[in-house]
Amino acid sequence: MSKKSADNIRQGVRASYGEVAEASNAGSECGVASSCCGVSDDIDINTLNSLRLGYSEADLAATPAGADMGLGCGNPRAIASLKHGETVVDLGAGGGFDAFLAAREIGKSGVVIGVDMTPAMVSKARANAEKAGFVNTEFRLGEIEHLPIADNTADIIISNCVINLSPNKLQVFKDAIRVLKPGGRLAISDVVATAEMPAAMKNDEKLFAGCMAGASMIADLEAMMKEAGFKDIAINPKDESREFIKDWAPGSKAEDYVVSAYIEAVKPGLPDSKAQQEKKSCCC
Repeated sequence: MSKKSADNIRQGVRASYGEVAEASNAGSECGVASSCCGVSDDIDINTLNSLRLGYSEADLAATPAGADMGLGCGNPRAIASLKHGETVVDLGAGGGFDAFLAAREIGKSGVVIGVDMTPAMVSKARANAEKAGFVNTEFRLGEIEHLPIADNTADIIISNCVINLSPNKLQVFKDAIRVLKPGGRLAISDVVATAEMPAAMKNDEKLFAGCMAGASMIADLEAMMKEAGFKDIAINPKDESREFIKDWAPGSKAEDYVVSAYIEAVKPGLPDSKAQQEKKSCCC
């Protein structure tokens, strides 16, 4: 992919999700048809989507109004095993929904750093944090391929249906390795391809911004993660996710080609605490 094409994709995604953020601020439920949104007119669309993705009513009640925009494809916290005091990085944090849920789990001694490339989303997340009194979250403007975060910062990186939007996924994983501490974990929910898409679908900008056309084949994704340096890679597709994916772009048949998956991996090396313990027990 040429630099021009990659930049065109980023600009298109940024514009689409900027519209989602602005529409949400104005009180609209979904924003743009190409975003990962549900289809019900009878109940709040965002609540419906989140419950379908594995969140609970308690999760929805624990976050500020407007943080949940129904843009995910799973619940990364279900595989994150967050611990008190950890530093969490949320790729593509949006309005802050997953970041705020993570912040409650890690407590005030931990911190969540949300990164998003859309200025309107970052502003929305910061406003939500201030409104709800979250003191252990911060939101930074940046691209997930080049994170505005120092080396060896994070205990864990989470993400919800964002990496598929990147035109350079290998660079995303390389930068994730950079910011993770030794022994740090990757716990993400994303869309993966289970069959080769027709060219017309791959080149559809709306399907790309809608988290479908940019999905990588599972084998390709695993190869990129290995090249970036991850170990203990596990990619678990969820066939039942086709039921909600078909609502993202009705009539497109995208659900025949993509599913949601939970993706886990580890950066090689021992976490600081274990490394210190081993050093103390060394008889040399």
